[in-house]
Amino acid sequence: MASEEEASSGWVGTWGRILGPVLFLLIWLGPTPEGLSPPAQRLAAVTMLMAVFWATQALPINATSLVPVVAFPALGIQSASDVSRSYMTDSSFLYLGGFIVALGIEKWGLHRRIALHVISRLGSSPPRIVLGFIVATFGISMWISNTASTLLMLPIAMALLSAVSSTLEEEFGSISSEARQSLDSLGLAVALSIAYSASLGGLTTLVGTPTNIAAAQIWAEQFPDQPRFSAGQWILMWLPYGLLMAGIVWVLLGWRLPTPDEFRKLGIQFFRQRLKLLGPSNRGERWMMLVFGVTAILWLSRTGLSFGETTILPGWDRLSIAWLGSLNTDAKRLGDYINDSTVGVAMALVMFAIPVTPRPAGGYDRLMDWKTVERLPWGILLLFGGGFAIAGAFTSTGLSDWVGASVAASWHDLPPWVLLLSVCLLMTFLTEFTTNVATVNAILPILAGIAVKLELDPRVVMLPAAIAASCAFMLPIGTPPNAIVFGSGQVPMSAMLRAGLVLNIVGSVLLWAWVQFVIIPVWGWN
Repeated sequence: MASEEEASSGWVGTWGRILGPVLFLLIWLGPTPEGLSPPAQRLAAVTMLMAVFWATQALPINATSLVPVVAFPALGIQSASDVSRSYMTDSSFLYLGGFIVALGIEKWGLHRRIALHVISRLGSSPPRIVLGFIVATFGISMWISNTASTLLMLPIAMALLSAVSSTLEEEFGSISSEARQSLDSLGLAVALSIAYSASLGGLTTLVGTPTNIAAAQIWAEQFPDQPRFSAGQWILMWLPYGLLMAGIVWVLLGWRLPTPDEFRKLGIQFFRQRLKLLGPSNRGERWMMLVFGVTAILWLSRTGLSFGETTILPGWDRLSIAWLGSLNTDAKRLGDYINDSTVGVAMALVMFAIPVTPRPAGGYDRLMDWKTVERLPWGILLLFGGGFAIAGAFTSTGLSDWVGASVAASWHDLPPWVLLLSVCLLMTFLTEFTTNVATVNAILPILAGIAVKLELDPRVVMLPAAIAASCAFMLPIGTPPNAIVFGSGQVPMSAMLRAGLVLNIVGSVLLWAWVQFVIIPVWGWN
């Protein structure tokens, strides 16, 4: 895979450096549409510039993410202090803590043991490996945040690829070009499948992503006389759609991956034998497994597990809320104080304090040291920040509201099926650049009003819009899982664009068909 610097020096990057500024000037200096504020127009121009730069790698990806720091204050879109705050959010610290845990797994060699366990159970063929990660990530992200799900699964995936590569070299002396190409394709497929299945798993449960909760709350506020959505009802409606999309992801990314002769010769028994040769785990591995396990459990159990009105497993966040209440914390929602980023950073700090092996000169090597942390791909924090900066400015300048209102105004005379398909497509592609929750908060009330005027059941357009908001697969800034796997170095921008465009379109059409031919008849919505 070519590096970002190499990609930016090609003809595509050259055209991007020309096309981006041209489109920027055309949008900025063109006539201001009715109802659009000048700052929002300038924001649209900057967003177009960054989209072109990201797509063509006219500049290195992470460098493009810094454009808002200069452009937003200089063009009067946001103050320097406001835009700077977008670059270090709780999501950024969740990534930081999660990746420090991942580096610890690699430092102590636990990644190799985990990878051999995974292969010995899934099989060594690339299609089965991809399917295994899709199923695991999808299931986990139904109950915890999509970001945390990705951070849990990606280190295991990278360890697996490393273990397969090193095993092939040890066994055969060198890796054939066919096997090397297969490993590269497998790395790309696994990384993208983890990101996409994390987003898809999250949309299937009411607690899987904040977007779903926001949609349910908007429905309750807009139509207080109607019954609210239950967690059980949400799963029954959207789990089949999520599974269908996960199957499409596997077909698109993993089904046709080739299995070289070297893979066939090794087989599952070979990897099981290599696992035995590792022998018992050392002290560092055991401590690291404990930290990894505790981190996963804390993420999984923070908000508890409920089905409908029944709480199956209470979350430990209730204890934290009680503790904060005893401190007379002045907060409208005490549950906002502690989230997944708190857990991630706390466990990372614990790693710096755990002694593992004694040093000859005295003292101990700790489970984590700062020299190892310096290997963290810091550029991904800039990529996160660039996406958050754009999303925040969309809300503060009113650009999200204007886009929603402008598009909605043209939908009044559309047939219901065209309206539904348009909603699915708009929300899918709009949330490539905007925050999912902010977009849902801005557009769902508008859609509710349109549905009432057209004498449609508002749920027919409101719920598909909320689901589509979780289906941005094209750009690294579309979702945190996209950004995380892009930062792994396994995913070129062009590959994410190609696969994401297909999934955006197929997902929108499938969502329309699912609502039109399944949800409406089965649930009796008119």
